Amino acid sequence: MTSSDKAENGSATPAGPTGVAAQNWAQAAADPHYRAAVVDLLGALAYGELAAFERLAEDAKLAPTLADKAELAKMASAEFHHFERLRDRLTEIGQEPTAAMEPFVAALDGFHRQTAPSDWLEGLVKAYVGDSIASDFYREVAARLDADTRELVLAVLDDTGHAEFAVEKVRAAIDADPRVGGRLALWARRLMGEALSQSQRVVADRDALSTMLVGGVADGFDLAEVGRMFSRITEAHTKRMAALGLAA
Repeated sequence: MTSSDKAENGSATPAGPTGVAAQNWAQAAADPHYRAAVVDLLGALAYGELAAFERLAEDAKLAPTLADKAELAKMASAEFHHFERLRDRLTEIGQEPTAAMEPFVAALDGFHRQTAPSDWLEGLVKAYVGDSIASDFYREVAARLDADTRELVLAVLDDTGHAEFAVEKVRAAIDADPRVGGRLALWARRLMGEALSQSQRVVADRDALSTMLVGGVADGFDLAEVGRMFSRITEAHTKRMAALGLAA
């Protein structure tokens, strides 16, 4: 069947992005509510990347070998580079980066205090599971952003290499001592709950961001889609747990 045949029969390939997702930043930012929501989003992401840099640098102190320490230092450097891109973007659109990040400091710092790892393996699981849940959430949001902002958000969510590294080290530890698996599975379930709660708190506290997500600004989610979004995030978490050799 040719392309024209498909079009005539109503089965052509899906259309590209529509609404705000089809616009660039200059076009979309004409809406002050959308602009405020994006500033919130970039501020939250920027502080998240800065906190990830700090956490990886701290986790490196728990590393059992020099090679592991160097690997975490490399990942920390990548996270800081992501922070710099977000900071520079906020400056470029006329926002003071510190002011944009400040509203999210308490929630993110609280999450990290409540989920401080007690050892090297817990730190690896936290980075792999906790960061991945946050990344899944931001990727869902990115699909509804203007093209310029979407490209930046997806770029800073790129894996720094931590996923493969964490899976390799955790699976090796479980192979060496299967009892480790039960403890880490409980830890990962706690991280899942805390990460989802933290995401919901962040959104609820910021009117512009919450309005965008539920469809008041741009092409947001309706309530049914919010439920489906969290189902997709939970499903991805289950797959990551399996990759670690842990029960979800």
